[in-house]
Amino acid sequence: MKDAFKLMVLANLKNIIKLNFFLLFVSLCVVMPAILQAQSYDLIIKGGHVIDPANGINEVMDVAISEGNIAQIASNIPADNAKKIVNAEGLYVTPGLIDMHVHVNRFTPRGFDGFTFRAGVTTAVDGGTFGWRNFHLMQEYLENSQTRVLAFIDIVGSKGTPNISANTLVLDASDRDPAVTASIIDQNSDVIVGIKTWKAPSFVGIEQAVEAGNLADVPVMIDFGSSDPLMSLERLLLEVFRPGDIYTHAYAYHPWSREAIVDEDYQVKPYVSEARERGIIFDVGHGGGAFSFEGAIPAVEQGFFPDVISTDLHWNSMNGGAKDMANMMSKFLAMGMTVQAVIEASTWKPAQVINREELGNLSVGSEADIAVFNLQEGDFGFLDVRNRLLKGSQKLEAELTLRAGEVVWDLNGLAGIPVD
Repeated sequence: MKDAFKLMVLANLKNIIKLNFFLLFVSLCVVMPAILQAQSYDLIIKGGHVIDPANGINEVMDVAISEGNIAQIASNIPADNAKKIVNAEGLYVTPGLIDMHVHVNRFTPRGFDGFTFRAGVTTAVDGGTFGWRNFHLMQEYLENSQTRVLAFIDIVGSKGTPNISANTLVLDASDRDPAVTASIIDQNSDVIVGIKTWKAPSFVGIEQAVEAGNLADVPVMIDFGSSDPLMSLERLLLEVFRPGDIYTHAYAYHPWSREAIVDEDYQVKPYVSEARERGIIFDVGHGGGAFSFEGAIPAVEQGFFPDVISTDLHWNSMNGGAKDMANMMSKFLAMGMTVQAVIEASTWKPAQVINREELGNLSVGSEADIAVFNLQEGDFGFLDVRNRLLKGSQKLEAELTLRAGEVVWDLNGLAGIPVD
């Protein structure tokens, strides 16, 4: 009996040991990946007010980054889960801005980053600096700019040729070739997002740009420019342009040389509202001479907000009323747009317009292009191209910019290493 009892006890003990080993194995399988995952974040931006229109987020949340990508967005990600913590309490956390209208040839390739990151911009889209004959000149900017650079290609083949004025080129009908333009777009589809066309003495050049847009299945952006006699903006928006095409410099006000979107009583013209309903995109494209409060303020007060906010960045605009994207967004805050609206018009909306929906959002798995803004309260002033002043009580300032998870702008050392 004693031997039988011993054998029974030993058998039960073996079973208990086996069971414990099994439970330990299962626990390790479940717990260890979580532990490893918990330690895998490179950086967590904690406690910021996240505005991500693409995903409908507008609340205080944490953003975790791993290997250059968004790894998690949640209300409270444990601080010990990351190598570095950025305290963003009281700040806005947004997708990296997309400036949909710049001119890279006005900057050196490496120097271009100095005019983007400090304003929260991580993607810039060249507004037709080069045409199909010399688009290869963009290559230096693509290779040497840490800012993501995309481009509209001009329908004028020799656009951007040194020592030849744009006015001369736009009149040369032989230099516009829709088929060749579409072919260059196809060869550079990773970079080219659309076609740019400029003022012309007739609609022929514009129609050729639209023809190329149809061949390449990309949008067309137009600088309608000035003309004598005035060209019909109604015809452009309702007959020539297609849904998705872009009317830049939308808030220019030079009624003596180009039609404005508001009439002589500063009312938004009915056909302009109709054009928006049929899908025409209205882009700010401030520039050095294409934005006036005289037309912009009444349009915005009537609810005609821009679809896309952009700078038309070049030497004149960056030192004039436009300055940079943070200033542009602040200018529209002063005119009555909300913080959420100006961020959407500077992130998710331009991403949709240029058909790059992998950009302009904070979706998990997307590249970690992020801007962190301080919304200052105070007494601020904003200028248009005629040096007219609009006062405002709020101003957005970029505190931190991340490009592909790397800190590229840090105004006040949010991601810095404290001095011992």
